[in-house]
Amino acid sequence: MRFFLPKPSRTAAAVVLLAACCLGSSGASAQKSANGRNGAASPVRGTIPYATRDDAMQFADEVAARRGLDREWVRATIGSARLLPNVPRLMLPGPVGTVKNWQTYRGRFIDPVRIAAGVRFWRDNAATLARAEQVYGVPPEIVVGIIGVETIYGRNMGNFRVIDALATLSFDFPQGHPRAAEREAFFRGELESFLSTESRTAEDPLVPVGSYAGAMGMPQFMPSSIAKYAVDFDGDSRIDLVNNTADVIGSVASYFKAFGWKAGMPATYPVHFDEARLQKALLLAPDILPSFSADSFVAAGAVPEGEGLRHKGLLALVELQNGADAPPTYVAGTRNFYVITRYNWSSYYAMSVLDLGQEVKAAMEQ
Repeated sequence: MRFFLPKPSRTAAAVVLLAACCLGSSGASAQKSANGRNGAASPVRGTIPYATRDDAMQFADEVAARRGLDREWVRATIGSARLLPNVPRLMLPGPVGTVKNWQTYRGRFIDPVRIAAGVRFWRDNAATLARAEQVYGVPPEIVVGIIGVETIYGRNMGNFRVIDALATLSFDFPQGHPRAAEREAFFRGELESFLSTESRTAEDPLVPVGSYAGAMGMPQFMPSSIAKYAVDFDGDSRIDLVNNTADVIGSVASYFKAFGWKAGMPATYPVHFDEARLQKALLLAPDILPSFSADSFVAAGAVPEGEGLRHKGLLALVELQNGADAPPTYVAGTRNFYVITRYNWSSYYAMSVLDLGQEVKAAMEQ
């Protein structure tokens, strides 16, 4: 099996070079996608090389020993990575007390341009989307919603060198982040997965580009997500997540299936409150992890509507804040809603994926 990593443009169009597919690790898409258009400009270049950093070189030695890689190659590759000085701050959460706004967030992704692009993508790939649903049980509107939110169907795939992004977040992750140690370890794992992949090719590991978090291709897969979930969905013996929409569609559906997507299960149900017995703090305590049967959900004062009352699995009360001056939006989230958040750990993201997919589906039916 061969694999194509995203490369920067050498002309006006993006060029994709061959790389071998033999990976190993885990992960999802980047928490945040870059806005740079893949191939539209030269890659964003970093500043100080990591060759002078003892911690980076020690990590290189550890990776080489752990993976059985050429030590000098790993040291040279990591040493050639450069700090992206503006990236660490992009990983910091907003100030404590900042009120989120679902309507503002939604407006970033649900707009006429993205919906029209989604309609074109769906029509151009209808047979592949249908086959992905048959194989993995994931409906077209979910796959279309993901790709639209991530990159506007390949329009914005990022122009940061992946090696720079991953090295920056491995060795200079902001220590002010509340989960700094955990996130630093995550990015070091992604850097190791990326190096393992690149070591099996004759290509330049300094060339692949992606988001400022190191996510690549149309679906913005992290290196370890490519390792575990990317598939050759058109049977051409290679995986291309940049130009091959069949592989992109199959890989997104494969990801959801691996995380437990249940065919035919709605991701959310409308919900209203029985104020007389509402125990909102109890319902919100597990966050978005489904933890309540339909009966216990109702007993705590949250009443799912329609088929939600007969839902057989567990439910979560999902709260979406609408700024300081408007009441929050609430939905009952199922296991499938939780699965969407495994792609990006945000209920706002998951709702945007669902809403974009439904908007494109409605436009397709007009």
